[in-house]
Amino acid sequence: MISRETINETRRWVVKIGSALLTRDGRGLERGMLNPWVEQMAARRHAGREIVLVSSGAVAEGMVRMGWQRRPRALHDLQAAAAIGQMGLVRAYEDCFQTRDLHTAQVLLTRDDLANRARYLNARSTLRTLLRLGVIPVVNENDTVATDELRFGDNDTLAALVANLIEADLLVLLTDQEGLFDQDPRFNPEARLIAETWVDDPLLEQVAGGSVTGLGTGGMVTKIRAARLAARSGTPTVIASGLGEQTLTRVGRGESVGTLLIPFQGPQAARKQWLAGHLQVRGRLTLDAGAVQALREKGTSLLAVGVQAVHGEFDRGEVVACVDESGREVARGLVNYDAQETVRIKGKPSHLFESILGYIDDEELIHRDNLVLL
Repeated sequence: MISRETINETRRWVVKIGSALLTRDGRGLERGMLNPWVEQMAARRHAGREIVLVSSGAVAEGMVRMGWQRRPRALHDLQAAAAIGQMGLVRAYEDCFQTRDLHTAQVLLTRDDLANRARYLNARSTLRTLLRLGVIPVVNENDTVATDELRFGDNDTLAALVANLIEADLLVLLTDQEGLFDQDPRFNPEARLIAETWVDDPLLEQVAGGSVTGLGTGGMVTKIRAARLAARSGTPTVIASGLGEQTLTRVGRGESVGTLLIPFQGPQAARKQWLAGHLQVRGRLTLDAGAVQALREKGTSLLAVGVQAVHGEFDRGEVVACVDESGREVARGLVNYDAQETVRIKGKPSHLFESILGYIDDEELIHRDNLVLL
């Protein structure tokens, strides 16, 4: 179980920075505020840790550039503001990180990207590749194409789903409040900061309020919901003030900063539950004894060379069961090739995929990060 003392051992963080911190209460991007956060994230990256940044602020920056005083309500106006403001937002981060010898990459997502299994795997692969290359992904919602049905609704939710996507070790939600209080500190000076609690504590909704700035799309309620989404993959969440001195550094040191929301399950148990119970099995792969042994004893990815037979119709990104020669299920996971492709490459080494299929998407049939033993 995660604790303050073990946070410093975590490797992969998703950090979300809210609009109220970035936009000087609606007066455009506060570029001077970016430097302290970027400095702390860069320090973690140079220390061998991984950072994915989810940043609000595009709509607010677009509003300023267009001279709008109020956040628009119509979807097409919001999309236009986001498209205009995104240019300034990404450039500001790029400039800050480049002075610290780090590259950034813009990643725009919609909810449909994470609901569609093939696109889910593509997004996951892209983000993991960027992290492997030492790049800082700057993630935002693809507001210019998202419809009401496909929107995340707020960047807290987006950050949580990105944490699920890449199996983050920690989600950090930076806001203009110190954390979660047992009462509203704006009206009750006796309110006490909740330093640490379980993410499913039913009392959390009673002490959370909405956004008061008019710039963001959520308050503490959305942050609690986001923390519970992140907990689906076993990711704990810290809600803390981005206005504090060296907040990210202090969180990384295990200091008691903000509110720590702890999931009931660890990452492996949560992911196993998700794959084993929440996604429908679309097909079945029969493995030879060597492949079964490699999965069980070495925790490897499943390679096509170890597959003897393919059953069912499935698409890339859907769940398939892996069974031994007696038909007993030993694992299940998200497959990287559809059924017809799998039939063609079963029993073959990965270096032959291109000559057989005319292309190669992945060397593994199921990557170990998308596979759980049963």
